Amino acid sequence: MAQTNPQSSLQVGTWDQLKTRLNRGIWPYLLITTYSLVVTLLLFRNPSTSRNTDILFVLFLGIMLLTYKMALRPEFKLAIAALFLGIGLPYFGTLNPFYMDIATMVGIFVVLALGLNVTVGFVGLLDLGYIAFYAAGAYLWAIFSTRQAQNIFPGLAHLFPVPPSWFFIFMLLALVVGACMGLLLGSPVLRLRGDYLAIVTLGFGEVIRVLATNLDRPVNITNGAQGIRDIGRPPLFFEPWVREMGVDLSQGQLYQLFFYFLVLLVLGFMIMVVYRLSNSRIGRAWTAIREDETAAIAMGVPLVRMKLTAFAVGASFAAVMGTIFAAKQLFINPPTFDLLRSINVLSMVILGGMGSIPGVILGATLVTLLNLQLLPRLARELSVLQIPSQFDPTQYQRMLFGLLLILMTIFRPAGILPEDRRRQELEGNAIDVPAEIEQSPPQATEPDVGMKS
Repeated sequence: MAQTNPQSSLQVGTWDQLKTRLNRGIWPYLLITTYSLVVTLLLFRNPSTSRNTDILFVLFLGIMLLTYKMALRPEFKLAIAALFLGIGLPYFGTLNPFYMDIATMVGIFVVLALGLNVTVGFVGLLDLGYIAFYAAGAYLWAIFSTRQAQNIFPGLAHLFPVPPSWFFIFMLLALVVGACMGLLLGSPVLRLRGDYLAIVTLGFGEVIRVLATNLDRPVNITNGAQGIRDIGRPPLFFEPWVREMGVDLSQGQLYQLFFYFLVLLVLGFMIMVVYRLSNSRIGRAWTAIREDETAAIAMGVPLVRMKLTAFAVGASFAAVMGTIFAAKQLFINPPTFDLLRSINVLSMVILGGMGSIPGVILGATLVTLLNLQLLPRLARELSVLQIPSQFDPTQYQRMLFGLLLILMTIFRPAGILPEDRRRQELEGNAIDVPAEIEQSPPQATEPDVGMKS
């Protein structure tokens, strides 16, 4: 019989008891309220871009993680999320636009990671060309909101660029275009698995990037490697209402708020769609395909339809995010959609936990903060110490992500917030037997007289 360490068991028991007490009664509400107030007040008092503000901003984003993990009523969690995302973060963004831009990019990459999670996490299809759908949506709006479209349709040159209000129509068009591209990619790879599927999807992503680079002749469609500038922006339809309320914000700040809330709206809709799909017959069919494709076919799961649905769902939302990204940045070029971006999104899914919606949201947040905030901050701190430029941490992003994936695969293969099914598969369903039962000898029982012949 296995020997247990009494000291280790006591420590584990004490920690479990502490967590249980903190998740009972009024304690979790007091803890999350106190933490939120303290971090928010400290952040609002330090709006400048500095190392301390970076730390406070990360702690501020941690409010959502703590709210999710604690035993709170759903109504209270929704209220915290509404105050945090709807009031606190936008207000701080008006004090420092840099952090508002980071929050918007976090939302964009969360949607991308959730879309890739449908293909990789739910169905188990490795996709290394996912960024191609993102590029399709970006170029769709960039071409038609600028004079590039006049090169394609010279007879209709007076119609281009399209009016800014058409941005919302092009978001719907990007949804359809992305779904069609997902079907286009999914159709020829239905019989491929594993490494072969990864190679084909990688090639698809590179084909889209090369097309964007070379489609500047004989007809200049994408403007080649120079990219497309002065991309149109949607109208600020709410600006008169803001002015009437007496809020004095510049047009740049209003556009930051507009794109932030637009991304937040798409993100909320994306979470709802993915959650409903994962808990429906489609989601169960995806899980069956991921676990055992042969058994799923034997049980009557329509393999072709389910795989194509997964590709279409993930690609459609990526294309919508591409449209928003192009309008936000005002400039796009082919290197923006290279293989590294696909690997970044894949690392978000693996880091958070494949198949886990909260885990993917956390993974996308961490990787985006690492890319846009933490690594540049570390580089600026090291520059003060006069460290050679060869050791600039921003030059080693690929190495850091590779190292991150290796460590996660070894020490936390299920991810930070794994899906329950995947965690049980990787860690096993070990049942802890109480010590009293384990140590007590088996009781002798009287034989059943009635069973004697």
